[in-house]
Amino acid sequence: MVNTTSSEAPVPTVFDPGRVVLLTTSHRVAPGLLSWPAWQALRSADRVLCADGAHPQLPYLREAGTTVDEAAPTAQELVDACAGGRTVVVVATGEGESALTDGLARLAGSGRVSMPQLELLPASYDLPGARLLDLVQVMDRIRAECPWSSRKTHEGLAKYAIEEAYELVEAIETGDRDELREELGDVLLQVIFHARIAEEDPDAPFSVDDVAGGIVAKLIHRHPHVFGDETASTPEEVKEHWLRTKAIEKRRESVTDGIPLAQPGLALASKLASRVRTAGLEVPLPQAQGIGYELLALAVRAEAEGTDPEAALRAAARAYRDAVRVAEGVGNRR
Repeated sequence: MVNTTSSEAPVPTVFDPGRVVLLTTSHRVAPGLLSWPAWQALRSADRVLCADGAHPQLPYLREAGTTVDEAAPTAQELVDACAGGRTVVVVATGEGESALTDGLARLAGSGRVSMPQLELLPASYDLPGARLLDLVQVMDRIRAECPWSSRKTHEGLAKYAIEEAYELVEAIETGDRDELREELGDVLLQVIFHARIAEEDPDAPFSVDDVAGGIVAKLIHRHPHVFGDETASTPEEVKEHWLRTKAIEKRRESVTDGIPLAQPGLALASKLASRVRTAGLEVPLPQAQGIGYELLALAVRAEAEGTDPEAALRAAARAYRDAVRVAEGVGNRR
């Protein structure tokens, strides 16, 4: 637009440096599923650029009628492309556009360049749990290419599941948050690894999606007070729902069915006592001489008082370990 009077020459408007839109997408979301603001920016842009000709979004953008130029402009070239009020959308690659954004920052800092408006527009973004997809993909590649992992079986990995579970318990008991996060990851790895191996079974294969689908169905079924019409206002009522639906699912004949006998002795005794107490059974403890029966009685008493005997013994053992280290002159450690 120009301002004119009878006595003045035309005066041009202030130069419009234009607009740059950096469009980011998540590879964990199906290509083409972009936000409405992203589609609006793409449709109204004067140019759309992408440095990666194999970017998974490009076929869908072109199918929607958006022309995308495969180009990796420098910061100055991008500023020039926006001159005159034009809008340029840059579809960011999976590695990001750090070289371009750093170059734009240097130009802006120089104070010698009229910079276009800069906008970061997330076109798609991760939902909670999206990084689990990365873990599945990494495990696929490791299983295919690693000489050690490609030969592992369920049986060969079993001991690691036990070790990682104990390390997780130790992280919980020591209160180390960094350690807790790491150990949770190690336990999760065991689940993903076993599920990946299971895909190769010739007779009864299943995948991590089958594992996840199974636990989702179980959680929904065993929480009718959350997903159904039942009500529960106390932890005891929740446990009652859980045990009732579990009994129907498993069709067990005894309250002892399903208790793994290979678990540590104190934990086994506590679990048996919990099942007996919950079922309202009156079962006298076996009377015999020996330390095992004394420990059984202690474990049953601890469970009745709401104490985990296994955790209590570990705490006492750590105190004993610290005392040993003091006696050795090497001091305590957490």
